[in-house]
Amino acid sequence: MKFFKILFKLISGILLLLLIAISFIFLVEYYNSSYLEIDDHNSTNDLIISNVNVIPMTADTIYKNQTVIIKDGIINSIQSKTQLQEGIEVIDGSNKFLAPGLIDMHVHVWDEYELGLYLANGVTAVRNVWGLPMHLRLKESINAEEIYSPNFYTSGPKLTGPEFIGDDNLNLTNPKEAANKIIDYKKRGYDFIKTYYGLTPEIYDAIIDQAKSSDIDIIAHPSQKVPYSYHFNNQIKSIEHAEDIVQQPLNYSLDTLKLKEVVSDFADYGKANFCPTLVVYNNIYQMLIDDNILQEDRMNYMNPLIKMVDSEAQFNRWQNSKSNDSSVVSNIKAQHDFHLKIVKDLNDAGVNIICGTDAGIGVTMPGKSIHKELQFYSEAGLSNFEVLKTATINAANTHELMSNMGTIEKAKIANLILLNDNPLEDLSTLQNPAAVIINGHYLSQEFLELLKQEALERNNLLYTALFYLENLLVEK
Repeated sequence: MKFFKILFKLISGILLLLLIAISFIFLVEYYNSSYLEIDDHNSTNDLIISNVNVIPMTADTIYKNQTVIIKDGIINSIQSKTQLQEGIEVIDGSNKFLAPGLIDMHVHVWDEYELGLYLANGVTAVRNVWGLPMHLRLKESINAEEIYSPNFYTSGPKLTGPEFIGDDNLNLTNPKEAANKIIDYKKRGYDFIKTYYGLTPEIYDAIIDQAKSSDIDIIAHPSQKVPYSYHFNNQIKSIEHAEDIVQQPLNYSLDTLKLKEVVSDFADYGKANFCPTLVVYNNIYQMLIDDNILQEDRMNYMNPLIKMVDSEAQFNRWQNSKSNDSSVVSNIKAQHDFHLKIVKDLNDAGVNIICGTDAGIGVTMPGKSIHKELQFYSEAGLSNFEVLKTATINAANTHELMSNMGTIEKAKIANLILLNDNPLEDLSTLQNPAAVIINGHYLSQEFLELLKQEALERNNLLYTALFYLENLLVEK
């Protein structure tokens, strides 16, 4: 009996120390990220932007020297004359251009610092496609306007079939289990369902049917267990990744004739939104040609845990592949170039291209990567207006709950970027916004630089590890 009392005291002491350590980690993180907090006394989401050139994105045009009036975070009016209103801050937009904020439709968010990085790069809404319990709490604080952040939407955990392909996925073994997960995710507050590799037809059918009943959209990373055309379904609102077209319907060949058939299938369906995520695949090539990529300063924008685990693992994987077969470098480059053709052909066929980066994993940095993604669409042959559509109106039209953004119109959310030059002529101006307006809150260029610097200096590896551990315990 004495032994058990000693053992109980020992375990209790260890648990107490563990609780103190966890509490300390959370307190430090709360203090370090406090720069994102919205001060109710000093922040307003009423704003007037005068004498600005408006790029509405409803058409390939510019409305010159307009005044945009924002009230309660919503665009109240767009006028040709400036009407000053007492108590509302006025920003002089002379010689500047006002565009809708960018939307990244495929990201992986690991901490609040990344939200600041998205804002600093003109991204005013993100679709997180790897949901963890932490994201529900994050979404709650963002929706309550407690912190400066892009509008935040998240899927639930990645749903896969019975075959185990990693602890970061949720394996489904039968249709009933699949349907119950959909009901649970909807009830808990996830915005979308994310389907992934390995889903069999029976399980996939159960997911689609329950998603329809539960009125929740599906984001599809194509499953290799069903035909690619299986993903042309009204409940599936977007199909992800250009490389999966090569890997599945083209069977790893860069076959232009087979691609023509796939493009025709997309066009015949007529409702598909396609998210290419070109930059994340191109980053494989960057890891192959740059042996020191992990040591570059820009890699400090990655979450410390992801950098230590995922970035390192991906780099080693591709370096080992190169050691075993030197042709892998030219093969990856050739496939990336083929991805550009995929985007061009789909766009020409009238398929709705939506911008997504897969940022937050590997060496794909949050925020900044969107500019490379847009550059690739330009290289593919899209006009600047078509490129901008992918990250504004096209993205916003993908889901009903995002339809209140993406253009500059009355009654839309005031998610805007103020630019020094015209992005319809030069896309590079998007990389350095003069200011960002998020839900009517004006973020100066100085504040945007602070957001970058704070993210660069963060050290929250243990904090992120705790949230990932929580996911493993809760979702399995």
